[in-house]
Amino acid sequence: MSGEVDQPLAGQADHPLVVEELTKDYGSVVANDAVSFAVKEGEVFGFLGPNGAGKSTTIRMLLGLLKPTSGTASVLGADIRDEAALTEAKRRIGYLPAHLGFDGEVTGEAVLDYHGAVKGESRRDELLELFTPPIERPVREYSTGNKRMLGLVQAFMHDPDLVIMDEPTAGLDPLKQEGFNEFVRDERDRGTTVFFSSHVLSEVRRVCDRVGILRAGSLVELENVEALLHRGGKHVRVHASDAAVAAITDLDGVVDPERFAEGAQFIYAGDANALLRELAAHDVRDVEIGEPPIEDVFAHYYGGEEVVEEETIGSEDEEETDEGEETAGDGAVDGSEGDGAGTTNA
Repeated sequence: MSGEVDQPLAGQADHPLVVEELTKDYGSVVANDAVSFAVKEGEVFGFLGPNGAGKSTTIRMLLGLLKPTSGTASVLGADIRDEAALTEAKRRIGYLPAHLGFDGEVTGEAVLDYHGAVKGESRRDELLELFTPPIERPVREYSTGNKRMLGLVQAFMHDPDLVIMDEPTAGLDPLKQEGFNEFVRDERDRGTTVFFSSHVLSEVRRVCDRVGILRAGSLVELENVEALLHRGGKHVRVHASDAAVAAITDLDGVVDPERFAEGAQFIYAGDANALLRELAAHDVRDVEIGEPPIEDVFAHYYGGEEVVEEETIGSEDEEETDEGEETAGDGAVDGSEGDGAGTTNA
């Protein structure tokens, strides 16, 4: 585990997002366990973990939708325990929840009009050219991907300084996913800070500067993406005789070897020169050495543990606060039902 996780956050008060010992304890389940990290200005930060790891719980606390058991966080300089300061900061935040709750009876245009009136819409037309939801149609006719694109437009259309997104590419087709990735890279170049949760590991390397890996409510790694991949070793696929494969896969640093008809494949995290010497000592018909799938890099952090779904544990907290609805654009809280174009159950 990287030592960076345990470093104090002193001196990082000017960062757009600073999380300090943030904890959410439901009694039977600790959804967040003393989570600490900071996100730099103009950084794309990926918050990774399987469903139920605690990602959405963290996001809800950052937006004031859940109260932490202990610890705190600073969002654009506002302490999340200070309701007035956090409400003011939300004017400069874009928010895309995992579960969109747009009113199905209104059109996408009405949804954007509603959010535009609340927070501004200076980039609306530009974003509609990129993400193309059919705004003239009622939301009830939207596919999952179209709802997600509508949500992305409203999250960015007021040109926020910080954007917080929960599983932003869920439901997007591959072409739109790549468009999203390119857009996020451009936003980073403009100085926008982007924080998003995901369990789609393949998109992480394309977009993120750093990642935090959450497992069972605890932050188990905080690392630069390239450094994390480097430490994850290399993917090796070798075609050779059974005897040669047996010797090669017996090397120190070979992880999870898998045999196939003409050879074997494995992750190699040992000394590169030792691997090359062993390969040269045998009659190798073919060998491929490359970066491992990013899923393999993170697999040992996830393990085989059973995780508790966050939607289940989140419902236990609804009695402690009347913030049962979160607006899908700015993280504002709306306690009424169906007032408007974009509420979603927290």
